[in-house]
Amino acid sequence: MSTLLDVDNLWVKFPTRNGIFDAVRGVSFSLGRERLGIVGESGSGKSLTGRAILRLIRNPGIVEAGHISLHGENLLDKSEKDMRAIRGEKISMVMQDPKFSLNPVMTVGDQIIEAYRLHAKASKSEAYKKSVEMLEAVAIRDPKRVMKAYPHEMSGGMGQRIMIAMMLIPNPEILIADEPTSALDVSVQGQVLSIMDKLVKDRGMGLLFISHDLNLVSQFCDRVLIMYSGRIVEVCDADKLHEAQHPYTKGLLGSLPKFDEPSDRLQVLTRDPAWRDAPSVEGRA
Repeated sequence: MSTLLDVDNLWVKFPTRNGIFDAVRGVSFSLGRERLGIVGESGSGKSLTGRAILRLIRNPGIVEAGHISLHGENLLDKSEKDMRAIRGEKISMVMQDPKFSLNPVMTVGDQIIEAYRLHAKASKSEAYKKSVEMLEAVAIRDPKRVMKAYPHEMSGGMGQRIMIAMMLIPNPEILIADEPTSALDVSVQGQVLSIMDKLVKDRGMGLLFISHDLNLVSQFCDRVLIMYSGRIVEVCDADKLHEAQHPYTKGLLGSLPKFDEPSDRLQVLTRDPAWRDAPSVEGRA
């Protein structure tokens, strides 16, 4: 499997009144044309890892790494102008909640057209046609009506699909999906995931899927990185996630209700201070 992205010894730091806080600590992994999941509880550094790859951590945040390489080119050496060309065209990111990611005063159509024309030298009519096709690809009915609508007129599921359409219309090689289904009900969640899965497979893309839902990741991804306190504590194949060895992963799995094994009480995760200081596990394939 060819490597699209390679991250080596990534640190994300923030200055505070009490000194430097290390939010992501020495994370290393690679991404090929696969679905790679990153799971962990809130505050484990999942989203910051995704944002750091696209250099979206703004001052006073500090990003340090041996390299963040896309096809062998270190993104840390790129200028902001170069990064603007890479964001969207090479690597796209679907944020958690479309209500806060879409512009409320622009129509859906104008936003998708803008995302396409930013990277492709296309006329407005070509971009309109491509945008309608993209909305159809994410299973939105009556896409021409949706093109004229504003984000607040859309349901949560439609908003998330519009975001996916907008991020995939420049045809990137890598999609970073930051909890793309967290605000959706189970039936809509399944639809959005199947759409994303089909588009990623058809285009031969790499997908970095950030989530706190272990069951979802075990069913949807190929490999999983488990993060705790800014570090990777375990790496495993997604279909073998329930055979995980690290006590943190076991604790997360144990805290989930199981229909086939009902119990009066769910386990409470007991944290060991040694987990925080253990070296980060390498997540390369």
